[in-house]
Amino acid sequence: MKEWIIGHRNNGFSVSTKMIIFEAKRISIEKGIQDFTGSPSWCYRFMRRCGLAMRTKTRIAQKMPKEYESKILSFHKFVIDARKKNGFEIGQIGNMDEVPLTFDVPSNRTVDLKGAKTITVKTSGHEKTHYTAVLSCCANGTKLPPMLIFKRKTFPKEVIPRGVVVHVHQKGWMDENGMRIWVEKVWSKRPGGLLKKPALLVLDQFRAHISEPTKKCFKEVKTHLAVIPGGLTSQLQPLDVSINKPFKVLMREEWNKWMAAGNHDLTSTGRMKRPTITQVCEWVKTAWDSVKEEIVVQSFKKCGISNALDGNEDSEESDVSDCEQMSFLNSDSSDDEFLGFPEN
Repeated sequence: MKEWIIGHRNNGFSVSTKMIIFEAKRISIEKGIQDFTGSPSWCYRFMRRCGLAMRTKTRIAQKMPKEYESKILSFHKFVIDARKKNGFEIGQIGNMDEVPLTFDVPSNRTVDLKGAKTITVKTSGHEKTHYTAVLSCCANGTKLPPMLIFKRKTFPKEVIPRGVVVHVHQKGWMDENGMRIWVEKVWSKRPGGLLKKPALLVLDQFRAHISEPTKKCFKEVKTHLAVIPGGLTSQLQPLDVSINKPFKVLMREEWNKWMAAGNHDLTSTGRMKRPTITQVCEWVKTAWDSVKEEIVVQSFKKCGISNALDGNEDSEESDVSDCEQMSFLNSDSSDDEFLGFPEN
């Protein structure tokens, strides 16, 4: 088992504790060992015996804004007033956000030998080749199909998996045309969208979200906008608060599987080719489908967007004065694929 880990690390692959447990279970089945459970405590003891530890790159913490309480209260009042006036169904309250992604999704953490001086992780060399995933969900837990925006001028000829919308842009970004396409192909086709049920959509202040042409598109489908004040997406955007992080962890798991499988296509100069658009679409779909609905539901409540209007769910709102908790919720310094083991 230790040789398997060292072999992966020598090849530059990231190794998570979940990967260790998965491989140990596979070996136990192969050897006919019946009572092996592969618990986190076993993994921790195994790592100690073998001189293994969690290793990570250093990150610079982001400071939270100081003056935000009044803006948060104003936003909550706007949402509550809009809900009382229009009577939106919980399933018609949504959030959309663009998530920048790359073709390589390496982790900054890996299991390695204690005392190792250089911690490197192998990639296909395309960790800076970006694209945009447009994620959206509703307060009842519904996750809408992801839309991926690739940096290119022509539409890809590759097969696009069902349940994924693909768009192209010269810079791989969202713009007014991209918003129009998203409204048409994703938002308008949500449950209740074809009936043009009144809806409330929470968005950040990105200019393409709130331009006049975009507002016109939303008005045509009877959607009201709740625009998050600048600098407060980490407190008021459900996708930012609790959803994007598990999605990114699941994306990394898909990439790790692809890297560890080997047999990758090479360029004429012998370099590993980047994942195909089809593969990336499949990773996004698998990861997004795997995000639990209850996480989505609770995230809307943490942001104070979908709580019961009679006030009996106020305890589920995030505490606007608890900077440490909010910073932790939005930090990606710890990965869910690592079972809370201390670093060394």
